[in-house]
Amino acid sequence: MIAFTEADAARVVAVLGADKYVFQDDHFRIRLENREEKRLLTLEIFPRIPLGDREGMLVVVYTASAHLQLHHCSGYVCSEELGEVTFVAETAGTLSGIVVEQGAACSLYAGLDRKLISSDFTKLGVEVMLSGVALSLAEEIISPPEEDEEKPS
Repeated sequence: MIAFTEADAARVVAVLGADKYVFQDDHFRIRLENREEKRLLTLEIFPRIPLGDREGMLVVVYTASAHLQLHHCSGYVCSEELGEVTFVAETAGTLSGIVVEQGAACSLYAGLDRKLISSDFTKLGVEVMLSGVALSLAEEIISPPEEDEEKPS
């Protein structure tokens, strides 16, 4: 399990262009505002919280029209170039992720085949390609595919 610290929160704030983070009891809270497009996004990161029978990291995004949660987050990648942070969770050959952007926008990708992020994107339909490209930034921090996942069926 990732150990998300104040230094990590400061890094996320810097990449997203937020003013600051606030630590509230058991989580970090980061507020993003895009005044031009009238968007507000709140990101909450719980470094260690009970999630059923196990503890894990929980990432929560609130917007005016959505409430998203990523349970058992296994890591994150900051892209200063893109101005976004990608949080990922791995489960038995699949990946899920939330991408939070500087402009107070976010995207959710759930249940992707783990092999998708390292495949040839040109051979995929555009609907599938977008999710693979989005989560491919996290390829460096996720576990390598299991041996039997790589063998052809």
